Amino acid sequence: MNNSNKIKKYILKSINLAAITIIVICLWSFFVEPQLMIVKHYKIKDEKLCGLRIVFASDFHLKMNDDKKLDRIIKKINSQNADIVLLGGDFVNGHNFENTLPVDKIAKKLSLIKAKNKTISILGNHDWWLNGELVKTELEKNGIEVLLNENIKLKYNNSNLFIAGLEDYMTREPDVKKTLPKTDSPIILLTHSPDTFPSIPNNVTLTLAGHTHGGQVIIPFLGSLIVPSDYDKKYAFGYIEENKKKMIVSKGIGTSIIPVRFNCLPEIIVVDFYK
Repeated sequence: MNNSNKIKKYILKSINLAAITIIVICLWSFFVEPQLMIVKHYKIKDEKLCGLRIVFASDFHLKMNDDKKLDRIIKKINSQNADIVLLGGDFVNGHNFENTLPVDKIAKKLSLIKAKNKTISILGNHDWWLNGELVKTELEKNGIEVLLNENIKLKYNNSNLFIAGLEDYMTREPDVKKTLPKTDSPIILLTHSPDTFPSIPNNVTLTLAGHTHGGQVIIPFLGSLIVPSDYDKKYAFGYIEENKKKMIVSKGIGTSIIPVRFNCLPEIIVVDFYK
């Protein structure tokens, strides 16, 4: 075989390999990875909250036939044996009722979440685009407290713990001053979008956010492809510490706009506090 034929054969093999690789990546990204779910653990040092376990789940984006998927999510949350379960919003998918699991069904299933203390939620932009008041009503009808620029006082280790929840950054008017209590007790703050983080004061123990989905596609060495944030990739996902403030941004559970995930596994967050 002469050199010209060898080169042609090599090129053909390379093209075939590239085509197979692209097909495998597409199949994985559209049909496999979006259906997976991991538990991401974080440990936060705080003497007052030592021993507390929080589960945080966000950005469900439940489609019309996602009943079994929601069952799996709830089973995964319950297996973490949480003291408090916090939900970051965007339960529904899309902007109309034809594209989402019915709100009453979502809320009824979420009532099966087990927490030693309480399950508390905020709402996301998709919830408001669909019908935020309806989502709030159904969640609260099923025993899940929804915070809209509000806070709630809980007891932990015979001390006070405040859970605060901001309104959505994109569709509403988040009011940090109104939301946060004047207290020396620990505060866990829920915000759907991490873009509120620069305005959060230092006395907040931990901020939990979602919305970004981690970008849904993370390219090795380049990072998240597209992040819906005014700060680009700065708050894309994970643990962030800035000016002595702490925030965890979840990659979320569902997908939005394009039903694809690559190198960006759906996750629920578990936070354990220690001395």
